Amino acid sequence: MSQITYHYDIAAGDYTRAGEASTILKKKLKKLGIPSASIRRITIAMYEGEINMVIHANGGVIDAYIDPDEIRLVLADVGPGIPDVSQAMQEGFSTASSEARSLGFGAGMGLPNMKKNADEIQIESIVDTGTTVTMTFRLE
Repeated sequence: MSQITYHYDIAAGDYTRAGEASTILKKKLKKLGIPSASIRRITIAMYEGEINMVIHANGGVIDAYIDPDEIRLVLADVGPGIPDVSQAMQEGFSTASSEARSLGFGAGMGLPNMKKNADEIQIESIVDTGTTVTMTFRLE
């Protein structure tokens, strides 16, 4: 299998469609025969990143690169950036709005769950510019 690439645009503040891209990718990975344990980790991490873009950023894009041995997700937004990445990685820390919290989002588990499910994670964030998260998942 040569590399397969998928691209998803994520709209800011669109709670009704939040999670749609990760659901679509999950179906595509199943059709490709990716092991279910890998699919679970990938879609959990992608969902968390997708929700972060909806809640905290001005939307963004997710690109999925599928190779025979690994899957890499690159999530890029043009949001406010993360002033303190190490603080944002702490379970329960959240800067979500009251609107997001009233809808059941913003528990402060997004980045920790992304780290927990990815084999590798890289976070590059510049305040007032945006954040790019790259996650790599080795296929089982």
